[in-house]
Amino acid sequence: MSTTPTRPRHHGGPAIRRNWLGNLSAWLWLAVVVIPLYWILITSLKAQSGYYASNPLIPPADPTLDNYQFVLQSDFLTYFVNTVVVTAGAVVPAVTVSFMAAYAIVRGWSSRFLRGVNGLFLMGLAIPLQATVIPIYLIIIRLHLYDSLLALILPSIAFAIPLSVLILANFIRDVPKELFEAMRVDGATEWMTMWRLTAPLTRPALLTVTIFNALTIWNGFLLPLILTQSPDKRTLPLALWTFQGQYSVNVPAIAAAVVLTTLPILVLYAFGRRQLLGGLAAGFSR
Repeated sequence: MSTTPTRPRHHGGPAIRRNWLGNLSAWLWLAVVVIPLYWILITSLKAQSGYYASNPLIPPADPTLDNYQFVLQSDFLTYFVNTVVVTAGAVVPAVTVSFMAAYAIVRGWSSRFLRGVNGLFLMGLAIPLQATVIPIYLIIIRLHLYDSLLALILPSIAFAIPLSVLILANFIRDVPKELFEAMRVDGATEWMTMWRLTAPLTRPALLTVTIFNALTIWNGFLLPLILTQSPDKRTLPLALWTFQGQYSVNVPAIAAAVVLTTLPILVLYAFGRRQLLGGLAAGFSR
């Protein structure tokens, strides 16, 4: 009785190759992210006089903090305070209005008017900021708000509301209706129900939209560029232009300014990263 030889089976060959491809892609992406951060950090510690004569990826032999001192002496605190005022002045009203609007939309979904309002908010997600720069500029001029921090706060609130309403409304829909009925039976008004029941239960979503909007507004560049002119009204992203002269660019000073500009928002992101990512994922998937 003859037997035919069987070929050995290789299990998981394609999967292993796909694994190697995935690992290689992950390492390449890590390099793309880490190398610019590494370059900014070591550049901020180099002297301006010898920057162009040195290898940009080699740490300095004699690190110096003169660039940080120069940045701090160049009205950095003024730019920092302006950025904090604009960020806080836009985030707090935007989150508050978005929460109340999301509550009204969810609780009054049977109303055709509120469904139309929800549709307007969703349409706002499709309008990019760049497409509205000219109308915003003309409105700010008509309101006599040009070259003021309020000119930055008002548009920032408007563009933060649509996404915030979407996320908060998805969270509020998951609050059991029995809890609302229990509050109503106890004699609570809609206002009391919103703040005493819904707000504590949707705290993760509130933190999510707060951190996300703070990150977006803090890093905003286009609105300060278009709507301000005076140096004392600049925010941190726009203030980086201060270190660019007509004939030369102080690269180490710019790198030091980028580090100082990033530190506050990096700390906020480090503390709220898990809440931000989890809240955004849950908000879009519900």
